[in-house]
Amino acid sequence: MAKGQASLRASVPLLVAVTGHRDLAAPEVPGLRERIRTFLAGLRDAYPDLPLQLLSPLAEGGDRLAAHVAKDLGIPVLVPLPMPRDVYEQEFTDPRSLTEFREMCADAAEVFELPLPPTLRPADLAPGSEGRDLVYARLGVYLATHCQLLLAIWDGKGTEKPGGTSQVVRYRLEGLTAGLDLDRERGTNLLADSENDLIYHIVCSRDREDGEPAAGLAPLDASYLVADPPGIRLPELPESRRRILERAQEFNRDAIKYGGEFGVSGRTLLGDAPEWMIGQCAGDVRHLFEVSDWLARHFQRRVYFMLRLTYSLAVLMGLAFIIYADLPGHDVMIWVFLALFAVGVTVNRIAGRRDWHRKYLDYRALAEGLRVQFYWLVSGVSDRMQSQFAHDNFLQKQDVELGWIRDVMRAASLRPETLKETAYGPGLDAVIAEWIGAENAGLGQIDYYRTRATEKDAVSRVTERIGLFCLWAGIGVTLILALGNRLLADNTVNVLMVMMGMLPLIAAVREAYAHKKADRELIKQYRFMHRIFRNAKLRLDRAGSEDARRDILRSLGEAALGEHAEWILMHRERPLEHGKL
Repeated sequence: MAKGQASLRASVPLLVAVTGHRDLAAPEVPGLRERIRTFLAGLRDAYPDLPLQLLSPLAEGGDRLAAHVAKDLGIPVLVPLPMPRDVYEQEFTDPRSLTEFREMCADAAEVFELPLPPTLRPADLAPGSEGRDLVYARLGVYLATHCQLLLAIWDGKGTEKPGGTSQVVRYRLEGLTAGLDLDRERGTNLLADSENDLIYHIVCSRDREDGEPAAGLAPLDASYLVADPPGIRLPELPESRRRILERAQEFNRDAIKYGGEFGVSGRTLLGDAPEWMIGQCAGDVRHLFEVSDWLARHFQRRVYFMLRLTYSLAVLMGLAFIIYADLPGHDVMIWVFLALFAVGVTVNRIAGRRDWHRKYLDYRALAEGLRVQFYWLVSGVSDRMQSQFAHDNFLQKQDVELGWIRDVMRAASLRPETLKETAYGPGLDAVIAEWIGAENAGLGQIDYYRTRATEKDAVSRVTERIGLFCLWAGIGVTLILALGNRLLADNTVNVLMVMMGMLPLIAAVREAYAHKKADRELIKQYRFMHRIFRNAKLRLDRAGSEDARRDILRSLGEAALGEHAEWILMHRERPLEHGKL
């Protein structure tokens, strides 16, 4: 394991990738160094629980300058190489540059090679060749895709050079770049809003003729760029992106706070699978799944406790008010009513201030996204030659603030998979057995969704029966009062009047509780997903090749991600507000 790698995997990092010109103007280098230092130190201080890491391929110029500054600040440097290291080193014809590269690699926290496209071999990567341009273009996409923030040391001019600084910036902002067939290389929605467009631009000159910055820019100017609004330079980190980083930092804090309990009561994925089947990338994803799944279940218990307490208080408040209104000599009940209301408000404010409901939904969404990403990796669905992962489209229809979830998924898939091809076949079988399972076998999502639909249906029937009982019981009480009012004792009449008020109240509160938990909607979702997984199982049994089975798993994962996006949207629209109860 490379230096510092174990600590880097312990939490979600703040990944800053650097892209910069190689021929920086020497007089500007000290100023650029100070700009980079101020930027990185500011991020580190603003987000102390979001470990800052720098992604740098250590090319000459801006890449190395940023890496030197990071080293001086004690910030770990991760070095993704676009090709085998011995081939990459051919780029550095100056012996001093080559020596510096090797020394910086030795000091880096981690050095890893990105896999070559299946159509290329190392012999196809001679300097100046089309193959080399292709891998540099892929490196630019990798850097722009896997970071939360791109540091661009750039003159502001556009060029069509594949993998050049301007093309990396273009891909970050527009999702387009020269030299790649993006329909094959990436599965993101070009028309959707993206939180993954943030750039910190430091303007530089280049050591060449006509090397001054683009018109309107001055050397050492620094500002933030985002895709929308286009062309606008922002002096500070946009508020929406700040919230995304704060959400990720909050996840780390919760992971640290409850970290000692994960191994005791946590769940895992393919827990009995050998290491050669899992690999490092999928292992990173699995680790974050275990954390997010445990946290989701922890905050779910708190949310459900709050719901039950709040609705129980509502019933008691109704009883107190009815007694106060209908029974003489019980004026104290108005104070009981107010006390119960105060307890409910206090509980809801505590839950709101600590974000129990949002954390439950966010962490559950993250866990489900990581589940799909893990199964895709182990089974070979997320081809190690491509950049397509579950995070590419997950939750893109929801607001940008949920982008922190995709950021975590990107960080989890940072390191390219190094599994041998022979591992994907057994991994595919293991994933199908655990993820899908079989009918009535007690394993897999087929049985999970069938069982949950049955349970929710039973709960829904109980709610309906309570409503019917309260309706007919209320009618019966009313008839008794109407027909026998003169024959009944005053105390009996008073009790029956209280019952008249309480029965519809109990039915209404129970119905409101079921609505808040979306019981009826979940029954439909569970039944739909049960059919999806059952159909996937039938098609997998008939599939004639491993590639066909992987295509089915890809479709299944996309359906699962879409279903959970609907789940989180439905529940986010139903927060508990005590004042409206």
